[in-house]
Amino acid sequence: MRTVADPHRTMPRAMRFYRTSTRLIEPFAPRILRSRLAKGKEDPDRWHEKLGQPSTGRPNGPLVWMHGVGVGEVLALRGLVSLMRSARPDLNVLITSSAASSATAFANNPIEGTIHQFLPLDTPKASGAFLDYWQPNLGIWAEQDLWPGIVWDAAARGIPQAMVNARLNGAALAKRQRAHKLYKAALDCMSLIDAQEDDTAQNLKALGAAEVSVSGSLKPVAPPLADWPEARAQLAPRGPFWVNAPSHPADEALAIAAQKQLKGQRTLVIAPRLLGRVDDILTTCRAEGLTAARWSDGLPDTAVDVIVADTFGQLGLWYRLADAALIGGTFSDIEGHNPWEAIALGCAVIHGPRTANFANDYAALSDGGATLATSAQEIIAALADTTRTRAKAEATRSAEFDRKAALAARLLELIDG
Repeated sequence: MRTVADPHRTMPRAMRFYRTSTRLIEPFAPRILRSRLAKGKEDPDRWHEKLGQPSTGRPNGPLVWMHGVGVGEVLALRGLVSLMRSARPDLNVLITSSAASSATAFANNPIEGTIHQFLPLDTPKASGAFLDYWQPNLGIWAEQDLWPGIVWDAAARGIPQAMVNARLNGAALAKRQRAHKLYKAALDCMSLIDAQEDDTAQNLKALGAAEVSVSGSLKPVAPPLADWPEARAQLAPRGPFWVNAPSHPADEALAIAAQKQLKGQRTLVIAPRLLGRVDDILTTCRAEGLTAARWSDGLPDTAVDVIVADTFGQLGLWYRLADAALIGGTFSDIEGHNPWEAIALGCAVIHGPRTANFANDYAALSDGGATLATSAQEIIAALADTTRTRAKAEATRSAEFDRKAALAARLLELIDG
C-alpha cells in the first residue's frame, strides 16, 4: 500500500486538457441525457443523478463509495461490501454505476447497508456536486472504469481511493495508451490497486501504476443472487431443471439439441442475455419439436420442455431450481459469463471453450469444479454427474474468502488513515 501524493499538487497537463474539454461540453450535458432518455437509455425517474443531483439522503456515519460500470461489476461488489461491513458494521456503502440495467439488478439483489445512485457525468460541475453532497470517506473503483476527472477531484478533497478487481487486457491497454499521461494521473491518485491476475497487473504498470497487488476476482465471494420463494415453490414440482444462462444463440443451439434428447426427463430453462430475443427462441424451440412457454405469460398446466425466462433479474430463481447450468457466451466471441453466480447457489457449471472474459475464473475451476463441453452429447454426459462438480466448485469458492477478507482489511485501513 502506498501513500498518495499531496492533494494540492499541480494538475498535470493531460488532466488540465481533459478538464477543460469536459467543462466546455458541460452546458450540453442535460440535452445529451434527455436525448438518451428519449431512446430508453436512461432511467426516467433518476437521470438527474448523472448531473450530480442526488435522489436520496446521505446516511450518517462513515461512507464508502464503490463504483462499477454495469450489472456484473455491481453484483460482484456485493461480496466486498459484505466483507467490509462484517468487520465494520457502522459502514454505509454507496454503490454507483453507469448502465440503466444495473439499477434494476441492484434493486433485485439488495444488500444491507447499501444504497445505489448513478455515477455523475465526468464534468467539473456534476462531479463536484456529487462529491460535495456524499462526502465519501473512501472511493473504490472496480475493474477498469476510471473516470479521470472525478478521480482527480476526489483526490484534491483528500478522499483516499482504490482500484479493485482490476482487469485490463492487451486490447484495452492499447486503447488507453493513447492517453497514457491522463491515465497515469488518475492511477497516481490510487492508494491501493489490486488486480484479478498478473497480466492486468503488468498492463496497469505499463500505464503508470507504481504498485499493483494481485488477489483474484471478487466474483467468487459475491453473496447469492436474490431468491423468489413463491415462484420457486410453484415451479419445484415440475423439476428436475437445468438452465442455459445468460444465453446467446450459439449456446442456445446446443442446449436445444441436448434438450431434444432429454425430452420428458428434464425441463430446460433458457434465460437470454437480451430479452428482445425471446420470441426468436420460442420459435426455434417449437420448430425443433419442443414445447416452449414464456415465463411471464404463466405456464400451462401440462409439462413443457423449455421455459424461456423473460423477466430481468431472476437468475437467482433459476439457479436455485436447476442442478446444472450451461453458462452462456462460452461458445462464441462473447467469451463467457460469470460462473460463480450459479456455483454460489449449488448449481454445477458446464461451459464451452471460449472463456476469455473469465479466463482466470474458469482456470480456477478447471480441476473438476466445472465441466468443459463442446457438443450436445457432452452436455448430456455432464448433466448425468453433477454431484462431484458442485462439491469441488464450492471448495474452490470457499478458499477465495480468505484472500478477499485480507483485501477488505487493507481497504478499511485507508478509512482510518
